[in-house]
Amino acid sequence: MTTFASPTLGGARSSVWRTEVEPGVKGPVHVFDAEQIWTFLDGEATIELDGETSTAGPGDTAVLPAHTTRRLTAGPQGYTAIVTAPAGAHAWTLGDADNKITPPWIA
Repeated sequence: MTTFASPTLGGARSSVWRTEVEPGVKGPVHVFDAEQIWTFLDGEATIELDGETSTAGPGDTAVLPAHTTRRLTAGPQGYTAIVTAPAGAHAWTLGDADNKITPPWIA
């Protein structure tokens, strides 16, 4: 991941980062306490959001609401996306809500 904007890079209220994911990689099943917006530049991803599944590719934007269970899986070519979320947002894996983290690219 490459961070473009965050409080640690100059006081932004939102964080923006670019993520590049290799083919077939499955992210963890997790929850975010803030909305995230994903815009896909290349490749394809399967997005699992509260039990619903969709596919996103180049030019698609997905809005992932706060407090929804999510998982992204890279397609056969992987994917590249630009993502934004409010600074200081927290994430946690299912069953571990007491162990919230602020991902470093959001701080």
